[in-house]
Amino acid sequence: MNRREFFKPKSVSNQFENALIDGNDEPNGLSKKITRRTNTGIAKYQGSWGRPEVIHLLRRTLYGPSLGEVKEFEKLTLSQAVDKLLDTSNYTFNPPLNNYGKSTVDLQVTYGKTWVNAPFDINLEGVRKNSVKSWFWSLALNNKQSIMQKMMVFWHNHLPIQMLDLPSANCYYYVKVLNDYALGNFKKLTKQMTLDPAMLFYLNGHLNTKDAPDENYSRELQELFTLGKGPESKFTEDDVKAAARVLTGFTINYTTTPFSTMFVSKNHDTVDKQFSSFYSNTVVKGRTGLSAGLDELDDLLDMIFSVNEVSKFICRRLYKFFIYYKIDSDAETNVIEPLAKIFRDNYYDIKPVLKALLESEHFYDNWNRACMIKDPYSHVAGFMRQWELELPDATDHQKLYKAYGFGAAYNAITQMNLGDPPSVSGWEAWYQVPLFHRSWITSDSLPKRNEYQDYLLWIGHKVEGFNIKVDVWKITKQFSRPNYPDDLITDAVEFLLPMSLDSTQLASLKAILLPGGIPDYNWTDEYNAAVDTSYPNHASALSTSTLKLQSLFKAIMNLSEYQLS
Repeated sequence: MNRREFFKPKSVSNQFENALIDGNDEPNGLSKKITRRTNTGIAKYQGSWGRPEVIHLLRRTLYGPSLGEVKEFEKLTLSQAVDKLLDTSNYTFNPPLNNYGKSTVDLQVTYGKTWVNAPFDINLEGVRKNSVKSWFWSLALNNKQSIMQKMMVFWHNHLPIQMLDLPSANCYYYVKVLNDYALGNFKKLTKQMTLDPAMLFYLNGHLNTKDAPDENYSRELQELFTLGKGPESKFTEDDVKAAARVLTGFTINYTTTPFSTMFVSKNHDTVDKQFSSFYSNTVVKGRTGLSAGLDELDDLLDMIFSVNEVSKFICRRLYKFFIYYKIDSDAETNVIEPLAKIFRDNYYDIKPVLKALLESEHFYDNWNRACMIKDPYSHVAGFMRQWELELPDATDHQKLYKAYGFGAAYNAITQMNLGDPPSVSGWEAWYQVPLFHRSWITSDSLPKRNEYQDYLLWIGHKVEGFNIKVDVWKITKQFSRPNYPDDLITDAVEFLLPMSLDSTQLASLKAILLPGGIPDYNWTDEYNAAVDTSYPNHASALSTSTLKLQSLFKAIMNLSEYQLS
């Protein structure tokens, strides 16, 4: 696949032309007109279970699986592999630290200790905000073999805030809510996010009083967070107004450390709230007293979550995040509806839905492999994880966080500023017709993606003398028979790309190792000399073969196929 094909508006490659046909999208993600992609459903996958399937699973659930992780998961059955990804028993979630203490004085927090419970200090907000954003980005690197970070980003996109305008400590606690409920109960997550100070501030919930009801959060709660805007989501403007009245009285307590949510009963609308026939004409009873806000919130969420469209809407969002951006009528019938039933039957616990999806025949269907463009986080953090890049020592907090900040910066300049989605709808790639995931690739972002790869492959990024750079030998030595050119190329392509290459592409890669068509044994001899210091020509062989490996991997990663997952 060449770049001209990559930018075609109706396909990512010829191979997937039918898979990526654009239909006329309805608001809920269904297409009126779309060529059938596949009619597989959520029956458990019974096909071959080998390296291609393992890599596909890990590419979609982790950020850049390492070759060691691929080999580890190959020893497991499908069910064991999925259970391992969903297991949180070994997952760690440590708060951001004072990494700025060597250059900025913080009298409240010792260097290397966490600042998240320290009193608000406007003079330290800049360095603390950098700290939390770098830390948030680093979670993909530090929590291995768990789907947790993927799900945290899924919920961050679904229930977004913008850290730019918020106190740094509350940014951390917002991420903590995402972490606490990433694989938990969506209804409980919705309640916690409704009450979270960061969300109260972001969508004006702290300004919502009986005398001046603010409909901002009430609208997004229904339109973006729970029900969506599809044809079956028929709540009314009066429902938005009634829900806003239910939510009156919650505000932010700026006297606590960190800032917290409080309920001011005198600002709460105590009159009954009438909802439309869409909600079965439910009346949320007006209440008084200190518990009025929480009691009415529970009633509101019970009412919203009694509508089946909630489960379908979230399952569609999961589908677009983990499978593909188009949901045709077959996918709606065979995947979305049965997943939604699992969701409802499990009282909105997300883990059973993910298990069914990741073990399904639909997930491993050939049409659903290599059909999505990597988001920037998958590209930037995934590159570091896949190549097993060494970072500064964990005890050197300033240096380590600078390394994290480098990754976060590249995330941002390639269109995904983690912590600051562009709007309350999240990133356009997961909702905006007609481009969807193709919006990640532009004339500006693609060169920067390639620049990032080449920079770390050839030069490296220096952080106070520490060089973050790809060691091509670390990965090459893990391949099955790297001293045989065909085997080396086969393994490298399988590891780095989600799809196979044609004979012409493979021949051009082989010419990098064996220029001029010289025999295969030349690479074998050169490789053996490079890895064995006893060879008389070891130094020259090491230098030459290192250059060839760098050129080989650069050529593979510069292919359009590398941008796919």
